[in-house]
Amino acid sequence: MNSIYNKLAPKGGATSTSTGWLLLIGVILIAANLRAPLTSVGPLIETIRADLSISNTLAGLITTIPLIAFALLSPLVPKLARRFGMSPVLFGALVLLIIGIVIRSAWNIGSLLLGTFILGLAISICNVLMPSLIKAKYPLKIGIMIGVYSVAMNLSGAIASGISVPFANQMGLGWKGSLGIWGILAFVTLLFWIPQLRGQQQKAKIMTSNEKQTNLWKSPLAWQVTVFMGLQSMIFYVVIAWLPDILKTQGISADSSGWILSLMQLALLPVTFIMPIVAARMKNQVSLMIVTWLFFFTGIVGLLSGNHLVLLWAILIGIGAGCSFSLAMTLFGLRTSNARDAAELSGMSQSVGYLLAALGPTLFGYLHDLSNGWNVPLIVLLVITCFLLISGIASGRNRLIGE
Repeated sequence: MNSIYNKLAPKGGATSTSTGWLLLIGVILIAANLRAPLTSVGPLIETIRADLSISNTLAGLITTIPLIAFALLSPLVPKLARRFGMSPVLFGALVLLIIGIVIRSAWNIGSLLLGTFILGLAISICNVLMPSLIKAKYPLKIGIMIGVYSVAMNLSGAIASGISVPFANQMGLGWKGSLGIWGILAFVTLLFWIPQLRGQQQKAKIMTSNEKQTNLWKSPLAWQVTVFMGLQSMIFYVVIAWLPDILKTQGISADSSGWILSLMQLALLPVTFIMPIVAARMKNQVSLMIVTWLFFFTGIVGLLSGNHLVLLWAILIGIGAGCSFSLAMTLFGLRTSNARDAAELSGMSQSVGYLLAALGPTLFGYLHDLSNGWNVPLIVLLVITCFLLISGIASGRNRLIGE
């Protein structure tokens, strides 16, 4: 255990072992909260739609609302962190997350949408600050810590997808209880994050007076990273929202569809750990972008074929999602020279990127309603992967923003 800690210990000799472990556990627990409240919705979409008598387009909005929240709040998060410190802002985000989860499961369609928006705001804060926190606390271990962070996030997301239907049906919780249970994880994380509030030295502020400020909005490289972030997010959230329904049209049950979605996310776990480590050691990441595109493209073509290898296609898409997400998170550190710019790039990329991604689930629900099938939406998704490849090659070249 000590050897593992030594590999992952934050910088600074004054940090005690116990404090370092608490920070590491806190990072892992926060990561675990960033996907589960969202991925648990997809397998329950049909149940929610039937219970509330809503259309496919409105059902897609349930997945889209958090992405809109990400887009609205992300640019403001670095400013909040500079004023109050990262640890207090992350603590406030966890409180907000608990409130959002409770409201989402409280009443009807109104509370469902409102709670979803609130928890989206909370997740947005964590999404933006965690890569910056990692760059500030683990500057020499960015690759491995992004890997740990990504695995925790996606493992909880995979588990949530798999257990949401059994929790709702077999355990009798209904869709409200199945979604609301994730408030427990958020509350436990809140307790573990309290030690990070003690002392001004633990606030890990993201800008010092001697750091040069860069206008990322005028940087072509920053925009290339942003487009890559947005397109990979769009693909992921479209698949999370609609893969169960796509599989059901191919004769697969609701329970099995949920578990296939879960296995898809389990398949991305090894690459979400390995990819950041490999990417951080390479001079550029262009070849990794091409490999990522191949996984996405092959998996989506397989879904279009409609044969019985749906598990294989889901796994290939999952690997592509793991590669693309890890690369996006790693680029925030690799393409910037300090934690302040990393936070600003994270905020910009997740603002514009998630605004782009927010179009996905609702657009694909609309295309499904319009075409009365999934072929047209899947063909559109194939086109999107080609634009992902273009932006990935551009952002994968070895450069720094501000050079």
